[in-house]
Amino acid sequence: MPLSTQPFVDANKARLLDELLEFLRIPSVSTNPEHKPDVRRAAEFVAAALRNAKLENVEVIETSGHPLVYADWLHAPGKPTVLCYGHYDVQPPDPLDEWVTPPFEPTIRNGNIYARGATDDKGQVYMHIKAVESLFATHGTLPLNVKFLIEGEEECGGEAISDYLPKNISKLKADVALVSDTELYAEGMPTLCVGLRGLIYTEIEARGPMRDLHSGVYGGAAPNAIFGLVELLGKLKDADGHIKIPGIYDDVTPPTPEEKHSWALLPFDEEEYRKTEVGSTVLTGEPGFSVMERTWARPTLEVHGIVGGYMSPGAKTVIPAKATAKVSIRLVPAQQPEKIVAAYKQFVADNTPRGITTEVRVLSASAANSVNPDHPAIHCAAEAFAEVLGRETVFTRGGGSIPIVGDFKTHLGIPTILMGFSNPDDGLHSPNEKYPVANYYAGIVTIAHFFEKYGR
Repeated sequence: MPLSTQPFVDANKARLLDELLEFLRIPSVSTNPEHKPDVRRAAEFVAAALRNAKLENVEVIETSGHPLVYADWLHAPGKPTVLCYGHYDVQPPDPLDEWVTPPFEPTIRNGNIYARGATDDKGQVYMHIKAVESLFATHGTLPLNVKFLIEGEEECGGEAISDYLPKNISKLKADVALVSDTELYAEGMPTLCVGLRGLIYTEIEARGPMRDLHSGVYGGAAPNAIFGLVELLGKLKDADGHIKIPGIYDDVTPPTPEEKHSWALLPFDEEEYRKTEVGSTVLTGEPGFSVMERTWARPTLEVHGIVGGYMSPGAKTVIPAKATAKVSIRLVPAQQPEKIVAAYKQFVADNTPRGITTEVRVLSASAANSVNPDHPAIHCAAEAFAEVLGRETVFTRGGGSIPIVGDFKTHLGIPTILMGFSNPDDGLHSPNEKYPVANYYAGIVTIAHFFEKYGR
């Protein structure tokens, strides 16, 4: 099938690239209050781009935090509706001294755009807007209905959209959501992610004596909050990576034989992965499961940090009164966050050492998500992807979590197509983040082609 919007993209490459570079120059770091005006400027830039693409009902929606941007075009009766989601905020660029060129002065090198937000997510969300523009320019209309909801807090918690979504269900009603915030499994390999793990993120606070104590005077009698916390953490998981919380594996559904077969065909070298991506002497985790299964289809528990006691230069011999650990649990489909949180809290209570009191604070909890690969929209997306990139589309899962995908399922009852165009080495969240220029153009054509297929 001919790619109807390819001539438009070919004729407008310079302008399409210049617009993205202008977008990337805005330092929309949502976590830093000093950049609040820049975040606002990015929201206004997105709104203007939506208007220029001939979308209607464009709104910059005020929230308690950073603005949401909404737009739609609903003049295709009887056709499906796609809700396009993305975010215009970016991670902080630190450490600045590791950037070859300044993070907010986008630079083209070796066919890549180097800038903060190039791949996560400005370059990818802008493809959605330009895909709509290309269809209007080519056909004068759209083959289906579209809605856009673009946020400015994805990198700092997403509270505004989490509050907005359940209050605007009828406004946001759609058949599917489309998100481009994932990556190709390998360069040039069209990839649809059909599963994401959920995330429970917690703090465990341990307390011992009423205040820090002199270790010479009280050592041997007073409980040590750090020792107590470490002892507790050591009981959560064994040396083989098995989580010891009772019942945590009860609802785990293994990947289908078809999934495991397709994963085995992916271009994956375990030793290369260990050396270049992990950089450790060995890989760890549950015996009997492949790396894909361990990172995509098994629950995991990780400790992210421990604070407590004295860590400044020099010596201070104290028995710490308090210690805190950040602990997360990744969930797989069919596991219920509420059930796991309850079991986790009970385990902590049952295994807190003598003399120590503990408190578990749940900072966030979201379920895992999966999409039926037989959904008509997935079929259309896979075909469009393959026809543009010239290779068969592969289906993967992701080990991470995108909470909005769960929110779309919970509140709107719709699946999400995760169609990302980033390369695995694009370095999102890292210095020298990049995005291939060719992927940007291919993404515009692919998304437009998907809209045409799904509209038919």
